[in-house]
Amino acid sequence: MKIKEGFILRKVGIQYVVAATGKASENFNGMMRLNESGAFAFRLLQEGITGEELVSRIVAEYQVDEDTARRDLEAFLAALGEADALA
Repeated sequence: MKIKEGFILRKVGIQYVVAATGKASENFNGMMRLNESGAFAFRLLQEGITGEELVSRIVAEYQVDEDTARRDLEAFLAALGEADALA
């Protein structure tokens, strides 16, 4: 999985936001607010990572159980899919 080109992550104050630029903004012209774990996952997705590796990295980083990580990640990926942010 990978984030499409044109989606950028920025920290604004204590909040993380994702916005679409260039061609990506033709399909998504809003902003997404992310918490720390969302920003962590987004960065990994920018690099390109498998779903299983992403779950493993979230479990290791945040000491959550695998089922919780998988459930939360599915919801996060669904939101990214709705924004047309996944390649």
